[in-house]
Amino acid sequence: MKKIFLSVSLLAAVALFSQEITLDKIYSGYYRGKSISGIASLKGGDSYVVIEPAGIAKYSYKTSQKEVNIVDGKFESYIFSSDESKILLLKESEPIYRHSYLGIFDVKDLRTGKMISLNNGNAVQEPTFSPDGNKVAFIADNNLYYQDLNSGKIIQITTDGKKNSILNGLADWVYEEEFGHAKLYEWTQNSDAIVFVKSDETEVPEMYIPIYGKQLYPSEMRFKYPKAGEKNSIVSAQLFRLDSGKTVALDLSDFKNYYIPNVIKTSKPDEIILITSARTQNASDVLKVNTKTGKIQKLFTETDEKWVDTDNVTMEFLPDNSFIWGSERDGNRHLYLYDENGKLKKQITKGNWEVTDYYGYNPKTYEVFVQTTEKGSINKVVSKININSGKSTLLSNAEGNNSANFSGNFNYFIETSSSASKPYTFVLKDNNGKAVKELQNNDELLKKLQADNLVTKEFFTIPNEVGDQMNAWILKPKDFDRNKKYPVFMYQYSGPGSQSVSNSWDAGNGLWFNHLVQKGYLVVCVDGRGTGFKGTKYKKSTYMNLGKYEIEDQIAAAKWLGKQSYVDASRIGIFGWSYGGYMASLALTKGADVFKTGIAVAPVTNWRYYDTVYTERFLRTPQENPKGYDENSPTEYAKLLKGKFLLIHGTADDNVHFQNSMEFAEALIQNKKQFEFMAYPDKNHGIFGGQTRPQLYQKMTDFLLENL
Repeated sequence: MKKIFLSVSLLAAVALFSQEITLDKIYSGYYRGKSISGIASLKGGDSYVVIEPAGIAKYSYKTSQKEVNIVDGKFESYIFSSDESKILLLKESEPIYRHSYLGIFDVKDLRTGKMISLNNGNAVQEPTFSPDGNKVAFIADNNLYYQDLNSGKIIQITTDGKKNSILNGLADWVYEEEFGHAKLYEWTQNSDAIVFVKSDETEVPEMYIPIYGKQLYPSEMRFKYPKAGEKNSIVSAQLFRLDSGKTVALDLSDFKNYYIPNVIKTSKPDEIILITSARTQNASDVLKVNTKTGKIQKLFTETDEKWVDTDNVTMEFLPDNSFIWGSERDGNRHLYLYDENGKLKKQITKGNWEVTDYYGYNPKTYEVFVQTTEKGSINKVVSKININSGKSTLLSNAEGNNSANFSGNFNYFIETSSSASKPYTFVLKDNNGKAVKELQNNDELLKKLQADNLVTKEFFTIPNEVGDQMNAWILKPKDFDRNKKYPVFMYQYSGPGSQSVSNSWDAGNGLWFNHLVQKGYLVVCVDGRGTGFKGTKYKKSTYMNLGKYEIEDQIAAAKWLGKQSYVDASRIGIFGWSYGGYMASLALTKGADVFKTGIAVAPVTNWRYYDTVYTERFLRTPQENPKGYDENSPTEYAKLLKGKFLLIHGTADDNVHFQNSMEFAEALIQNKKQFEFMAYPDKNHGIFGGQTRPQLYQKMTDFLLENL
């Protein structure tokens, strides 16, 4: 026989273009989709802008045609002033934590063409135009400033800002991570005052992480990280008036004041809203600040016997200063209308479904525009609802995951849609939901995937032990045969209020799961108790017992799957990242008789090691609820490990610290348990950079092929 030798490059090309979904294709960009970046409506409602490679372009809603480039050049993001006469341009950025970053910004006057560097070209955080468009506030080195755009003069508001000590108008690590934003200041509507939160984190315990790099001695990353039950930043609300140049502390002593997660302006010129909370997070005061006098009025207190979602606030002030508020008080997240003094006028939305996003209110038609789960908990649709009659009109597709960006006058919106079987499309629609023009699709991507034998999710439900029907999806091989026995690989996240079973395009692990299906696995995902969009009873059932019911439901799902004729019950594995890694760790210990294999990436293994705001919201403090912390820690069950277990963590994870995996590894070692462990040097919670992700997913794939 004649031997044929193929070059390495030819072999790679053959692998890349074989008719299957491969890791090489996934990470080469071969399946990269198309999108529209930076969509925003201009105020008049006739035009919208997007970020393009050559600049920021203006398009007509009516014709969907490009009108002009507002700014030429390459920019990461932009913000318009209220009157749209100026634009704040982010030229380059450097990430800090999940939401925060340092940025170099310019301000362009769109009438004169004049360009001004913000802060003399030095990096800043969280810049914001004053409502009159003449000033920009920003934070530098933990101090709050504003720059007068007419004179160029920079005014320093605070002087005591210091790293790991005092922050002015800026969230500390735990506020940013768990309340979902880094900015903690706001201008008044008349631009004459700023209310900001000062955080004193001096007494917060410090976390330090070694950074190895390519240096002789490792350096250290040090930051304040309050672990459950430990001291948080001491926060205070401050009022700065531009006319006097003075800052005064606002007296919150009569109100809940442990946390101040939100600062919001009203429709009136001299008012700011503060939303405050006790440490328990089961009650939030909504406070109105008069910025002329400093007087504070409590509008109402939002309460819940378990917790209030202080990280997911919906509050918009209407022209008459009445406001719309989002609440879970009737068992589902809905909208409520209040007058300006905090008196409830009516519940706007009702039903056994949830409002998942709020887009705005049209005072001419008395309609609110929202995203909801009206068409089932795995779908998200866009609707308009008349606040007087309660009439709801569906504007988007009835299935899939649909979101909207509305024009300023609500005459048009750009719908972004996907489903489990169709990647993102961008369609321009009118305010009755009629399609005007498709702006972008991903048909080319879908054709590539279909040519490579893509399989799509089938949705169904699985019962748990208390009778709940848990949402689930399954991926089956193209040549699926019910008479064969298949190994099952389960994926989940399972954290409070999360959702992994959704009728949406999976641009994350979806292609890897398809790769595994082509290797002969069934891939299944189940949303058990504690997950979201099925009402508060289901979501909050895990209160004070994180991990207990979630792992019971994953074990119940695995047992149910094992009873199906086409499943090999002796070959069930599980995978998760972060909270999902915590669950995978419990599955291989508490569920050792059910799961043969598990992969835990960046897992929490002891809730005592995680942050205050998140952990205490669901468990209270360790001092109040020690059993809730210890009885569902994987380290307590290390002796039960039976199956093949792969533990993975980045050494520079600022969120779920490497310490979690170190403790679990030690517990497994002391119980003479064999397992595999992979540490990613200097990588954070996302474990990415360079060739890291391809290596990680190849490692997990090889582990599964060998052990499941």
